[in-house]
Amino acid sequence: MWPNVNLGAMGLKVPKHTISVVDDDASTRRSTTLLIESLGFQAAGFESADSFLKSTQLQETSCLVIDLRMPGMDGLQLQSYLAAAGYKIPIIFITAYDDTESRRQAMQAGAVAFLAKPFSADVLLQTLRSALPLELKERTKLMSIVDDDESVRRTTTLLIQSFGFQAAAFESAESLMKSGQLQETSCLIVDLQMPGMNGLQLQRYLAASGYKIPIIFITAYDSKESRQQAMQAGAVAFLSKPFDDELLLETLRATLRDSEPSAKTA
Repeated sequence: MWPNVNLGAMGLKVPKHTISVVDDDASTRRSTTLLIESLGFQAAGFESADSFLKSTQLQETSCLVIDLRMPGMDGLQLQSYLAAAGYKIPIIFITAYDDTESRRQAMQAGAVAFLAKPFSADVLLQTLRSALPLELKERTKLMSIVDDDESVRRTTTLLIQSFGFQAAAFESAESLMKSGQLQETSCLIVDLQMPGMNGLQLQRYLAASGYKIPIIFITAYDSKESRQQAMQAGAVAFLSKPFDDELLLETLRATLRDSEPSAKTA
């Protein structure tokens, strides 16, 4: 799902990884939502299964945290409804009334976990790791952007962060190399033409220095010769500005699947 999200004036369309909390207890709903947000996720709270199902959030939810006992449709009924409707959303049950039969039903129907209230932040984070391994893995990845255009640097940084990655931006190749971020960078997004050391020169420098960091080139001046040089030297992609946000996300995910975390081999 690619919801329309307005990042400033960009109007970019980006994916969301939201944890939705369904609990009729306002205090529990608020504290659980705040706890999830403190772990770095987006969170949305709903007082009933019905209000969740009627919301636009259903399509954007990556994981559900559901109270077992609620007025109207309870947690187990919501789980059954979503399964019958074809939704494959990981579900974490929370309850103050833990009983063997309800736990058995929930887990047999595919629940990720069944947590007794109150639960700790560590327990919830560990459970979310089981439910959302890809999202959490991506959150540890640092994407470094090198571009002398402040506007492009800013918008690309916001876009990458909206995907759930960490992002660091640099105005020049020299500032990147002085930053100490090279060892932590999983992928580089580099402008082709920059004052001082340009993108192709940075690519050659990193290769000569033993860094094996995947590089995605971005440029407003696409030329066959530059593209050929970059790809022959090992670039994973060569994108023309302005590039499509979905294409960038697909390129980043493909790059991270095919490569190990960046490291200097020398």
